[in-house]
Amino acid sequence: MNLIIAVLYIALSIPFPGTIKEKTWQNKGNTIFPGAYQTEQYLPILKGKNIACVVNQTSMIGQTHLVDTLLKHQIKISKVFAPEHGFRGFSDAGETIPDEVDTKTGIPLVSLYGKRKKPSTADMEGIDIVVFDIQDVGVRFYTFLSTLHYVMEACAENNIPLLVLDRPNPNGHYMDGPVLEKSFTSFVGMHPVPLVYGMTIGEYARMINGEGWLAGQITCDLQIIPCLGYHHDTKYVLPVKPSPNLPNELSILLYPGICMFEGTTLSLGRGTEAPFQMVGHPDLVSPYSFTPLSVEGAKSPPQLNVVCKGTDLRHIKPDDLRKQKKLQMGLLLQYYKELHSKNIPFFLENLFFDKLAGTDKWRKLIEQGADEKDIRKSWEYDLKKFSGVRKKYTLYN
Repeated sequence: MNLIIAVLYIALSIPFPGTIKEKTWQNKGNTIFPGAYQTEQYLPILKGKNIACVVNQTSMIGQTHLVDTLLKHQIKISKVFAPEHGFRGFSDAGETIPDEVDTKTGIPLVSLYGKRKKPSTADMEGIDIVVFDIQDVGVRFYTFLSTLHYVMEACAENNIPLLVLDRPNPNGHYMDGPVLEKSFTSFVGMHPVPLVYGMTIGEYARMINGEGWLAGQITCDLQIIPCLGYHHDTKYVLPVKPSPNLPNELSILLYPGICMFEGTTLSLGRGTEAPFQMVGHPDLVSPYSFTPLSVEGAKSPPQLNVVCKGTDLRHIKPDDLRKQKKLQMGLLLQYYKELHSKNIPFFLENLFFDKLAGTDKWRKLIEQGADEKDIRKSWEYDLKKFSGVRKKYTLYN
């Protein structure tokens, strides 16, 4: 099988993944090929069609961007839809992305993180098929899931098929956290899934369709190009930063738990050399300190230019986190108690914590002094129920 794939890559003049050391992932001797690498599966589908791509800086085949690969094979790309952080992935979290033209290719870039989150009917005019290829990190509030939802909805409404090039999930080896309640639906959480849901982007697209989550319960004409050599327990280290403040494996594995500090008055390291790998606040007592600065990808981070005392998490080994198979909340409880005892605000007044959590129960349990065991027990039933839903859509068992 691997020999056949190698011959196909050579025939198509595309770098064979196994020859690019820094872009190859190994699991017990088996190389993982993301869906985008399976060019022999989807180039025939795209030939002669006007296509739109939903892509960003993670849409790579080895060292070549998917857009460049498609153009090389004379696939006509009419436009690129750009998600949060933009086509090149440089913009801050939450920063508005403008419509523009890509200077390298001359392709129009249509923002899905600006004045609209969903492609309009006019945006879809003349498009024969949409290709979605974005690396996800397996956490509900990572907004590429919401972009996927709205792209699927636009495709369904305009009778345009969607082709998803699947990629492994670096947090796909477990499920944890509260399941989102409908009243907390937002762009950082659109579906009744746990905070960590244990699915690839392709599997998630199947679930959106199968559970009738699109408006009016319409369904999208969906095709998935799956990964080869991957299953959910596979260790997967991303070759490209999925967003500006997730620079390495440790930050991605810590992200599900540490990102909850976005709903608090604390800094989680944005504006430092190690975002999502340190946590601090000016009023904490600790020998470790750091100062968030204005940098590319974090122009106005929390506690900007203020010395924060707290914890450096860079001593943690990624493999140890993987073995635990749960999001980290120890620091959340510890620092709530410390600041609360000093009558210093912990949760933001806008209750963004609840929006991230998908419920207000987690915050209320913290305020009531519940320990980690009781908090986890609060979402145990819903997690088990979701597990049954998830099984219907998994591709990698």
